[in-house]
Amino acid sequence: MTTRESPRRRDVLDVLRAAPAPLGVAEAAERMGLHPNTVRFHLDALVADGLVERRAEAPSGPGRPRTVYTVRPGMDRGGLRDYRLLARMLLSRWAAADPDEARAELTETGRAWGRFLVDPLPPDEPAAPERSVAGLLALLDGLGFAPRPEGGEESGGAPQRIRLRHCPFLELAEERSALVCPLHLGLMQGALDRLGAPVTATALEPFAEPDSCVAHLARTPAA
Repeated sequence: MTTRESPRRRDVLDVLRAAPAPLGVAEAAERMGLHPNTVRFHLDALVADGLVERRAEAPSGPGRPRTVYTVRPGMDRGGLRDYRLLARMLLSRWAAADPDEARAELTETGRAWGRFLVDPLPPDEPAAPERSVAGLLALLDGLGFAPRPEGGEESGGAPQRIRLRHCPFLELAEERSALVCPLHLGLMQGALDRLGAPVTATALEPFAEPDSCVAHLARTPAA
């Protein structure tokens, strides 16, 4: 259970933040009106999450050191995230641009990331279409696209199509397919280029069917 999912745990954090000095379990429990065992449980969880620091404090007189807790310095990491809003804000820059220029720039951005996200094949390994497409499929699977190759039996080698059964940016793609899909196409082109593939992704059909998009592959002119 995360801090965001536990209101009680956030209450413990608030008590520690408001205290002028580190608190022991009994002190925190008294301020919250809870049993010390309950507070200790939440404090241990917050320590495990890296949100709270636990240390031994030397006693002011005879006796054993006292265990105290304080909030770890830094931004509160238990709050809400909204990366979708951030993505929408960034996409709005291209939405206001010329459509052709935006598509070209987004495709090139995707190519750069595709080249960055894959490792090239060993230099002594031939860049066979099947091997390089397998590298692309591994990348797409790791990113959450749930790819499925199709058409390899027709050409006797690399697949002619890749069906993408899941989109990790689905809501954004539904709103801005003209912007998001060029990124995806460029991503595949850049990855294949980095892998030295004799094939490339020539087109991406957004929502070609209700349950998937389809990327089309073809041999490069050099191949």
